Amino acid sequence: MALPLLFTFLSSCQVEDAISRNYRCYFIFDTSLHPLPCQLTGILGNPGHFCMIEGDMYGGVRRLKTTRNYDGNKEDILLRTEKESQVTLALGANNCIIIGTSSYENRLIAYDGQCPNCLKEHNDTNYPLKWQKSGLQLHCAKCGRSYDVNNGVITSGDAGIQLSAYMAAFDGILLRAWN
Repeated sequence: MALPLLFTFLSSCQVEDAISRNYRCYFIFDTSLHPLPCQLTGILGNPGHFCMIEGDMYGGVRRLKTTRNYDGNKEDILLRTEKESQVTLALGANNCIIIGTSSYENRLIAYDGQCPNCLKEHNDTNYPLKWQKSGLQLHCAKCGRSYDVNNGVITSGDAGIQLSAYMAAFDGILLRAWN
């Protein structure tokens, strides 16, 4: 009985240790307010489907700009409700995170949208990752590295560290990413 509890505790510590704390991430998205065909809602539970999420203000309303990995489709999502306007969002190193379901482990994962190796090497936050290879990889134009979107490891380019990960969860209504 104690052995399974010990394993659960140790494995949760390993997940917690892999979470990036260098840049604040706090994201909450209420899918009940944005049902299908909203593409951010549509990727949930679909292995291999991811969205790049950036935030800004548009006409005094917070807006999420999403780009799907598998087809590059873009969508603007306006967060208009009082409930949504009360939440302060923080989207990682340069206002961009990536969320989706790994096709390897069928689990929800979130990454920073900036190249972790360039962030570390250049102490600047302007190294955005872009979709490549039909959305299976993320590529950094600065250093030339590519990363597997399903597990965050480097697939080509110089050796280095893998993508910066954040905690992610979906309870059937709220999609969250945080560190």
